[in-house]
Amino acid sequence: MLKKKSVAVYDLAGRRTRTIGVIVPKLDSHFITSALEGIHKVISETRYDIIITHSQERMEKEAANVRLLFDRCVDGVLASLSIETRDTSHFALFRDKGVPVVFFDRVKRASSSDTVVIDNAGCGFLATEHLIRQGCKRIAIITPGREGEAYAQRYKGFRQALEKYNMTFSKEFHIAAGGDMDCGIDAAHQVLRLRPLPDGLFITNDMAAAVCMQILNEAGIRVPDDMAIVGFNNDPVGRLITPALTTIDYPGFEIGRTAAASLLDHLSGRKKAERGSTSIVPSALIVRGSSLKCQAG
Repeated sequence: MLKKKSVAVYDLAGRRTRTIGVIVPKLDSHFITSALEGIHKVISETRYDIIITHSQERMEKEAANVRLLFDRCVDGVLASLSIETRDTSHFALFRDKGVPVVFFDRVKRASSSDTVVIDNAGCGFLATEHLIRQGCKRIAIITPGREGEAYAQRYKGFRQALEKYNMTFSKEFHIAAGGDMDCGIDAAHQVLRLRPLPDGLFITNDMAAAVCMQILNEAGIRVPDDMAIVGFNNDPVGRLITPALTTIDYPGFEIGRTAAASLLDHLSGRKKAERGSTSIVPSALIVRGSSLKCQAG
């Protein structure tokens, strides 16, 4: 019954609810809160209201959010995919009704919708190259696997940097771990079991990096003297630890702002929905003490 009712409402000529749906994978993230601030900044200057949902990093929940927003007859959607999401077929509900969808942060390359991202592969390369230039010879990566497109691209950039500088890579130096505190602890213990120990770590999440640094320090590993570390996201925690964490800036506010502006262009008719475009928001390496092996001591 809900499906028939929502389809009928969407079929009403000129029907607009003046609402925009937002789907994010989680709420306890500095990046996501910054992106939501950017979205709100743009949307607050219009007559649209925002409905925010989150998938709890589950594709099944994400699909339920899609259905919820469809039944609410939102005029457009901004979405960052869950780490479980393999394809975006569940968003076809909106495409079939001409409702624009803009993906940001986590996207699928095959999507025909607009996407807003950073150059994750380029940033992975930049982080790894920095460690190499600091003299690191054995560099490990800690990342939440390669399920999500963003993490897969960061891993790709990591491997590209090693290949460019003719550095060998052992599969034991790829540690799959998530971005929360428990995962950071587990990842650190995995690092300590490696033989030989790595002298450089690229950790694709700042919270995991901060926790990992603490465990390594307690085990007598000096950062950056024994092991240089680069994180990813530029979360506030990176400035609170000692040494402060070198990281990749992940400009959440600008990504959210750009995604919202792109969606409004569709809703106003300034942009056509038939062909998706990709906006790449600039990012950068922020160098702090955790990676400065050349200056250590």
